[in-house]
Amino acid sequence: MPLLSLRSSGEDPPPADSSGDEQGRADAPHLGQTWKMAKRILEREIWVPASLEGVFEFFSDVRNLEKLTPATLQFHILTPMPLEMRAGTLIDYKLKLMGLPMRWRSEITVWEPPHRFTDFQLKGPYKLWDHEHSFREERGGTVVSDRVEYEVAGWILEPVIHALLVAPQLERIFDYRTKVIQEVFG
Repeated sequence: MPLLSLRSSGEDPPPADSSGDEQGRADAPHLGQTWKMAKRILEREIWVPASLEGVFEFFSDVRNLEKLTPATLQFHILTPMPLEMRAGTLIDYKLKLMGLPMRWRSEITVWEPPHRFTDFQLKGPYKLWDHEHSFREERGGTVVSDRVEYEVAGWILEPVIHALLVAPQLERIFDYRTKVIQEVFG
């Protein structure tokens, strides 16, 4: 059964000013302070009845990213193929988020076959996107786990942008991804 978790891991708001001034809000930036972006975490996990090596091989083939991404995003890999996956590999994509065309560049920062790899956004729509893909043998199959740490731009509007636009879109994208994984390995 797939699991989705979206949560914030930002620091707690600063403590209220103990000077007795009740007019300022403790969680709002004060003169001289900066607004800290909330680091969000998305986690998904699914078990599939397939070998660890076979599952890792599927995910390590960058061409399968297009299969795992909803067609509505018009996702296309720009980096010439074939592409050797390893730490330091750069991958360029184009896609549409909420109808807006954009480019995305990722670097594979961790490459540990057949157990995990990490792609890190160097250029793209997020202030931070650090996606760890991990794989482990369990119950005669493989558990596929995704853990994404991300930050959304928007300054003080970030919570609203995240709640109304980003979180629902990420849920749809990862729901689609889960469906495809089930179909491929089902």
